Amino acid sequence: MSAKLDDATLDAVFREARSYNGYLDQPVSEDDLHAIWELMKWGPTSANQMPARLVWCSTPEAKEKLAACASGANGPKILAAPVTVIIGMDTNFHEYLPELFPHVDAKAWFDGNAELREVSAFRNSTLQGAYFIIAARMLGLDTGAMSGFDGGAVDKAFFADQPGVRVNFISTLGHGDPASYHGRSPRPAFDKFNRIA
Repeated sequence: MSAKLDDATLDAVFREARSYNGYLDQPVSEDDLHAIWELMKWGPTSANQMPARLVWCSTPEAKEKLAACASGANGPKILAAPVTVIIGMDTNFHEYLPELFPHVDAKAWFDGNAELREVSAFRNSTLQGAYFIIAARMLGLDTGAMSGFDGGAVDKAFFADQPGVRVNFISTLGHGDPASYHGRSPRPAFDKFNRIA
């Protein structure tokens, strides 16, 4: 069993961490992107499905293409961030299960069942998106997840060659500017949204 993490780590990952609307003028390297993946890939998914497909928009061209799909203030946020990540979901994830979950024929569970693949891809890519946020924070970076975009436009712009892949959500990434976030929103006590059965 793992030892309990110290308060400084818990603060950095959860209690004091924030979602950022803007970033400091500090680069995010390709090595940083690899390091995030190498950490987040260890987060559990059902039958090791790993349906998330990430596109790291780091060039001006990629950011402009993505910003054109965003709504409201999200476009300028994408353009200004060092990197914006598209967390996509592959509804054909089951094709990789013989490699990723080799001890049983898990692919057969999903063959011919598009509805089950859709539900599983969404659920597990969402988990992987959360692991992305946690991994980035643990590596000293900040994020700003968003859902204000035209999903069909994002899919056409970035996944046209992969018809089974669709966007789940997107997130900016960088070294957060503390001036860019709002006051902390409420986080209720246990009894408000929990019950022990």
